[in-house]
Amino acid sequence: MKSPYVNELKPNQLVETSFLVQSKEIRQKKGGDLYLSLFLADRTGELDAKMWDNVSDVLNEFERDDFVKVKGIIQVFHNKPQMTIHKVRRLDESEVQFTDYFPSSKRDAGEMWLQLRGIVAAMRNPHLKGLLEAVLDDEDIARRYRLAPAAKQIHHAFLGGLIEHVLSVCGMAKSAAAHYANIDYDLLIAGVVLHDIGKIYELNYERGFSYSDEGQLIGHISIAMRIVGDKLRALPDFPPLVRSLVEHMILSHHGRLEFGSPKVPQFPEALLLHCLDDLDAKMESMRALIENDRQLEGCFTTYNPALERAALKKDRYLNPAPAADAASSTADAKPPAPAPAAPPRAPVAAGNSLMAEKMLQAGLLRPKAN
Repeated sequence: MKSPYVNELKPNQLVETSFLVQSKEIRQKKGGDLYLSLFLADRTGELDAKMWDNVSDVLNEFERDDFVKVKGIIQVFHNKPQMTIHKVRRLDESEVQFTDYFPSSKRDAGEMWLQLRGIVAAMRNPHLKGLLEAVLDDEDIARRYRLAPAAKQIHHAFLGGLIEHVLSVCGMAKSAAAHYANIDYDLLIAGVVLHDIGKIYELNYERGFSYSDEGQLIGHISIAMRIVGDKLRALPDFPPLVRSLVEHMILSHHGRLEFGSPKVPQFPEALLLHCLDDLDAKMESMRALIENDRQLEGCFTTYNPALERAALKKDRYLNPAPAADAASSTADAKPPAPAPAAPPRAPVAAGNSLMAEKMLQAGLLRPKAN
């Protein structure tokens, strides 16, 4: 098991650990030299990282979605941790355990699958039940449904996120159908189970999360329509009018044309599906935003474009850290002592950054010869 994880890193901590490379950019300093700007990740979050020196030695050693082992120091930049990398090397897949690097549901995938199959088995409408069973009995769909995230970034962006999201909406659907007497529960459940099923092919999730070529070209709504159409060909007795209702729920579940829905919801179950889907997505987005935010000080997270707001860290707001603790929060982990018998160092050039000066004083860098 790797250690430390992203959520365990402290300012001024010298670390040597491994990450998944989420993004890699080659940039240029003002003087013309190259540096690397990276986002590194593990199952607990992501970390901004920069490699300022000796970049040419490692420029082509690794790429996005590779595993790397890095050594560096954690600094604070714009109130967030940022790693300055001294050394980096690519890791072979045999050297890592994939579960250390990919966020996943805290629930067991097999248990969630059994719960979903139980919900479908309890449906009373034989046509809707038969359609869902035909879809879920497909081995490739079943495997992907248990594994897929619900989104690339916005909500439930972790392995098993899709089925966790669907089960959450199923739970709310049961309560809502009991509250609103005009709701057809089986029709609503059919919409819940099928509305995002296209995401099992829209997204890649073997390494980092990204859009597949099919996802880029077609999108999950169109893919879901194709899946349903394929299964209905084997169900010739399925009522055509009910088919149109199911298809409309898939087409309209984003709620508005500008949000990607070809149609807006036009009957109660379709509108309720959109509202429950949107509610669950937003609540999970806010939970993840608060839990994963890397701001070291203050009661609010960074701005979230999907939610169009920053979120209050309620626990920090209600239980503020003592002033003394807050003042020392960035000094808890002391830098390592300089190595003994180090050769004399040249003065730090006036143009060097404060970060470089601190690293020289801590014995982490040697000055370059003039």
